Amino acid sequence: MSATRVFVAKLAGCGVFDPAGDRVGKVIDVLLAYRKSGAPKATGMLVEITGRRRVFVPITRITSIGNGQVISTGLIDLRRFTQRGQEERVIAEVLGRKVNLKDGSGSATIEDLSIEPNKTHDWVVSELFLRRPKTSASPFARGATLFAHWDQVNENKDGEAQSNTALLATYSDLRPADLANALLDLPDERMIEVAEDLDDERLADVLEELPEDEQVDIISELDDERAAEVLDLMEPDDAADLMANLPEERTEAILELMDEEEAEDIRRLMKYDEFTAGGMMTTEPMICSADTTVAEAMALIRRKEVAPVLAAQVFVTLPPYETTTGRYLGTVHFQRMLRYAPHERLGALLDTELEPILVDTHIAVIHRTFATYNLVALPVVDEENRLLGVVTVDDVLDHLLPDDWRAEEESEVRRG
Repeated sequence: MSATRVFVAKLAGCGVFDPAGDRVGKVIDVLLAYRKSGAPKATGMLVEITGRRRVFVPITRITSIGNGQVISTGLIDLRRFTQRGQEERVIAEVLGRKVNLKDGSGSATIEDLSIEPNKTHDWVVSELFLRRPKTSASPFARGATLFAHWDQVNENKDGEAQSNTALLATYSDLRPADLANALLDLPDERMIEVAEDLDDERLADVLEELPEDEQVDIISELDDERAAEVLDLMEPDDAADLMANLPEERTEAILELMDEEEAEDIRRLMKYDEFTAGGMMTTEPMICSADTTVAEAMALIRRKEVAPVLAAQVFVTLPPYETTTGRYLGTVHFQRMLRYAPHERLGALLDTELEPILVDTHIAVIHRTFATYNLVALPVVDEENRLLGVVTVDDVLDHLLPDDWRAEEESEVRRG
């Protein structure tokens, strides 16, 4: 084992390699076991391997830590991971915790901690990197930093709630789906605390990736005004699915606080059966007139806030150009627009072979249609052929997978 001191926050994301030099995963966290006396010792690492599966690697199977990588013996136990009562995860639970300095100089927050091997070859907490409270009211001010040994502080577990700043900093570069998986791996109360500290846009993105039960748990902890702000930022179909699981009185209270157009879209979607095109569709496709030029359509789908799956095509209708639209005329695919001059009109580029589906089309028919024609999106119309929305391939995948697929993915291979 390399005799070196390692700061845990810097280990997050480091590659884990076997003795032959092949990468087997990356470090997610380090687990500590508290003892009756002395500093806590590291029991092992939570490691993400192929398929986002997370497993426990005991510290005894780590042969080297350093230079941005971790070397293991190559033997990985794939049993279900269950955090033991005396264990705590450093990044998920310890960073951001308040401590009191025994010299009487006040409190500080743990921003990082180091572990190093002792004489018995146990890896124990050696130093804490702390930050004192800021002394200025300026929003840009930060408190002074200092190092302290474990025996120089008392943990303040029963005092002020833990700060989530340090934990959120380690999650800052994660995509919404990966952040959702990271939150699912936290204890329930901690997951809700961290979710509440996300900004509204980030929280909206994460909620779209979480299972229904966790969505409801988080929304239930928000007041109506913030819940309305977050749901406003979600895709209407995802917001409608979430609100269908809330008590009717709470749903109506939130809808009253939302943007009028967004609320109307959600009310409309909630009227449809979950297993029909209406229950799956989004009401915000890219809609243009037949006179729109290729250049204008490209500018529309180029906007940053447009999801890639919706930017793959525009739908051409008669006025009005917001759902519920005028009569549906056809679809123009992004690749087709690339082959024509910027001044070309969309009316000349229509794909009229892509047949729209009625709003009450059953989910089984939709699955077969997507598979048969290798579609990215499918227009949904009413009996008068007016465009109501589109079903996208990600909506189809969400319905094909079991409701608890995220939880199953996480639980299949953890330590028992």
